[in-house]
Amino acid sequence: MIIARIIVSVLWKFYITIIFSITTLFFYPLIVPLLFSEKLKKHTFPFFVAWSWSMRVFCFYFVVKKMNSPLPNAPYIIVANHISYLDIFLLPSILPKNRFLFLGKSELLSYPLIKTYFKKLHIPVFRQNKLKAAKSLIKSKRELKKGWSLVIFPEGGIPSLNNPKMIKFKEGSFQLAKSSDVPIVPITFINNHKLLNNPSNIKGIARPGLSFVYIHPFISKEEVRRLSQTELANKSFKIIESALIQEYPDLVD
Repeated sequence: MIIARIIVSVLWKFYITIIFSITTLFFYPLIVPLLFSEKLKKHTFPFFVAWSWSMRVFCFYFVVKKMNSPLPNAPYIIVANHISYLDIFLLPSILPKNRFLFLGKSELLSYPLIKTYFKKLHIPVFRQNKLKAAKSLIKSKRELKKGWSLVIFPEGGIPSLNNPKMIKFKEGSFQLAKSSDVPIVPITFINNHKLLNNPSNIKGIARPGLSFVYIHPFISKEEVRRLSQTELANKSFKIIESALIQEYPDLVD
């Protein structure tokens, strides 16, 4: 039974890789020319929404919003737990109305198909280089002023142990919210790790199914101003974690 599950998971990962490659190549010539103009760059977002929907449809991932709170006026910062690469694939179609960018680890620049998108549109974060990290922060503020919202995973990556148990949030995103005077939208992904686990792990789970997500009530500008960045980090952590604990009570320490 275990061997059969592993075989099915490996085949599903292979299928997802094919769909990802085909859809990315399809949208590539439609998106890339727009990335070389600041005026046209905002028009790339509908293509990313369409790409996200194509991944959902062809890979049979159905999103269920167990909480769907109203969003603030853009721009804002979205903070979410990170349990699977599916979190990234699904977000544009989960929140299709207001355009946003991802802040993500610079290692993504090593992937050929993703490199152009990520370098020209999204914001790579170089954690080991303070100068480049400062430049990423400056670019983030600039994009917020242009009306882009930002998606940040404050854990800094997918937890390597006890996933989906969350690890302590890094405070950079909350410092950015305060300095840019924008609200914060907390989001909880509940079970994406059960649909697509670590792709590099041959024993990792991969299958189609329902993806459950909570879009929590946003933290207003007024509260962002009032709380310290540490308090904002703790508050956001507790909000996001609360939905996970409902599903996985054993996550409580």
